[in-house]
Amino acid sequence: MIDTASTPTAVTAPPPRMGRSAWGRIAICIVLALPAVVFRIGGFAPDPLVDLLVFGGAVVAASFLLAWAAEAAQKDISGALAIAILALIAVLPEYAVDLYYAFRSGSDPAYEQFAAANMTGSNRLLLGFGWPLVVIISLLVARRYVRAGSLPASATKVLQLEQSSRLDIGFLALLAVVAFLIPLMGSIPLWFGFVLLAAFVAYLWRASKVSDDDGDDEEMVGMAGNIASMPQRARRWTIVALFVVAAAVILSSAEPFADALVESGSALGIDSYFLVQWLAPLATEAPEFIVAALFALRGMGGAAIGTLIASKVNQWSLLVGSLPIAHVLGGGTTGGLPLDGRQVEEFVLTASQTVLGVAIIIALRFHRWSAIALVALFAVQFVVTDTSGRWVLSIVHLVVAVVVAWVHRRDIVPTLRAPFRRQAV
Repeated sequence: MIDTASTPTAVTAPPPRMGRSAWGRIAICIVLALPAVVFRIGGFAPDPLVDLLVFGGAVVAASFLLAWAAEAAQKDISGALAIAILALIAVLPEYAVDLYYAFRSGSDPAYEQFAAANMTGSNRLLLGFGWPLVVIISLLVARRYVRAGSLPASATKVLQLEQSSRLDIGFLALLAVVAFLIPLMGSIPLWFGFVLLAAFVAYLWRASKVSDDDGDDEEMVGMAGNIASMPQRARRWTIVALFVVAAAVILSSAEPFADALVESGSALGIDSYFLVQWLAPLATEAPEFIVAALFALRGMGGAAIGTLIASKVNQWSLLVGSLPIAHVLGGGTTGGLPLDGRQVEEFVLTASQTVLGVAIIIALRFHRWSAIALVALFAVQFVVTDTSGRWVLSIVHLVVAVVVAWVHRRDIVPTLRAPFRRQAV
């Protein structure tokens, strides 16, 4: 008879579980979103400023839930369909607000300016603040590895991008050039919107063909890592629940939050256009910035900047392409979303900044001085607010872009060919 008590047996480790602190963060987000749900169901709208805080807080909280779930979902879903679904989910907060403005502009011409304002603000915030933030963090983190001797000293001065980023940069370069057609036309025609949506579909299709040299298991950080560590069944139910809750909060809060932004401007004596252009993007882009920063803190600077580059591609294709469609669905003419002089100026400034950003990263290297220059030029626009100054700033962007592109001239053709190659590298 075998004495099982004395026989050594293999000890099976219990399945990983998400800690209390992680559940606590989810609970905090839900608590922050609850007042907006109560306001929406009860039809409360006591004051524009109160509405702004309540619904804005709900959008930010739901954005965090959405970002965590979308990143963790990559553990279970793969392929082109997953790329499309996750891309749409990740941009839902920003798009919900922006598309509401475009839809409302179909029946109320006063809202036409706000649709483009939100888009140009979020676009410039992403490149002028988000990109440099990730680069600076990555270079600071690299100092630890340089001291340990695992990286050369140059790693504290230049961030090397991943080879797979060339595809994204190629698409962004083409979209940046095409973007100048918008101010030339003075509107975003409906047909042009469909062209941009086709470009987005092409981008997803090409991205799905890029081989993953790093393997299937991609490191996840922060809350996404906590969720991904759960047992499969619990993880999937958690992700679905977070998607449903976050989407419901965002879709129900987008309209009152967008209206509160406009009304709060009048109440505070602040230009409503300014609030729509900068406050709304700050709320909707915050989770994305934090996720990218976490990657950079883990020494994954290439992956961090890669996610923000992909976001720029999404904005110039999916978001801009959707605006005229929402405008028409809201009762606007089939001619598309019209732009006034201020909008034309904003699109030129945004497109010129994008061209400069492409020129900087086209060689798959991001120097620290380039990051500082982007932040400085981004800050200048808050001081130079007159029309002539904005045009001068746009010209400065383009002149500097030409100089930088000449320095990186050997990388121009390979990058522009990347979206059309049979297999991007």
